[in-house]
Amino acid sequence: MTVDVVVEVKPLSWFPWWVAVNRLAEARLGKINLTPEMLAVLWAARDYPGRLIPAEIARLTHRENQTIAGLLNRMEKFGLVQRIPKRKGKPFTEVKLTDKGRKVCDAGVPILKSMVSELISDMPAKKQKECQEWHKGLRDKAMDKLHVEIGPAVVGVPGKPVPVKW
Repeated sequence: MTVDVVVEVKPLSWFPWWVAVNRLAEARLGKINLTPEMLAVLWAARDYPGRLIPAEIARLTHRENQTIAGLLNRMEKFGLVQRIPKRKGKPFTEVKLTDKGRKVCDAGVPILKSMVSELISDMPAKKQKECQEWHKGLRDKAMDKLHVEIGPAVVGVPGKPVPVKW
């Protein structure tokens, strides 16, 4: 026997919380001249287990290659990352974190973590666990629809998930 579950989603009922959380992240990270997108790139560059290329950053952040190219241009001007051009035996442009980028990333990650903790701190532990499970389920379903597998990373292999140190 199968049971159809009907979930009523009111128009844009999910959107305001998504936008509000992102706006809060923008405001908090803006105090150290970062955007959530910049932090995502810095975090990936800091923790990626192999050579990081722009196409992999686009995959990790679910952005178009052109969007990442523009973001990397701005970040390179700010001295946060360095792009190392293709060279003999290396078929891809590599993205490296600069010392300044590492310092900014190391300052930004705790800001984002504390923001998330602050947002859920008033919830009872059971509700926090439910919230995490709900978000994980939603994320997994969306990733499945995007045909992306979530699992342990294989070091340095493009196209495989990357563990992020939290």
